[in-house]
Amino acid sequence: MRQVLDLWRQELGQVPESVWQRTELNVLILADNKLVTLSPRIGELHRLSTLDLGHNRLTAVPDELGDLPRLGDCLYLHDNQLTELPRTLGRLTRLRYLNVGENLLADLPETLGAMAGLVELRAQHNRLTSLPDSLGRLRSLRELWLRGNLIDHLPPSTAGLHELRHLDLRENAVADLPEPLAGLPLLRQIDLRGNRLSRLPDWLASMPSLEKLDLRWNRIDPSLPVLRELERQGCVVLA
Repeated sequence: MRQVLDLWRQELGQVPESVWQRTELNVLILADNKLVTLSPRIGELHRLSTLDLGHNRLTAVPDELGDLPRLGDCLYLHDNQLTELPRTLGRLTRLRYLNVGENLLADLPETLGAMAGLVELRAQHNRLTSLPDSLGRLRSLRELWLRGNLIDHLPPSTAGLHELRHLDLRENAVADLPEPLAGLPLLRQIDLRGNRLSRLPDWLASMPSLEKLDLRWNRIDPSLPVLRELERQGCVVLA
């Protein structure tokens, strides 16, 4: 039986020391507790598979977060005040879901690429201007959520995301459709609303799995031949 400790919305202010003695825990929920700091003792909870630290006031998380070898389901760090993430996150090679959205992150650590188990990465509403080159090593990634940042390009390594199905780049600074997308065989949905696009490449019509392309609130001529061809192929185009 999974051992769960749910302390959601208890207005704790800080985590009771007794929590760090619960080394049998598989799930620890500390969301919405006005937490400002997190003890390095988090690294003692070696059986954790899910950790929820969302909706707090954390400005940093300790390196010991990377000392959780069984953290394989979910790590929620969203809606805090984080300005950086520890490089030790790269040790979480089994983690499938990571949410670092709604923070103050200007970049993501290069060690992100070591998180080989990631299926979904959410980094929306931060201050990201670019992504690490190691992104393309996330060969299991299916969903990438980046809306509400300052990103104007994707690294060439993005071409390695062969399992990617959903890409959300809404409300960024993209002026040219990222060429690495051309070779992604399973990409079905791309959200590019509210960017700086004024032209589109012809290779867009050659993407084999594209089902929906949202280009609203750009400077795109909806009568472009490439868009008509996508519609002919059954892709839903919103321009």
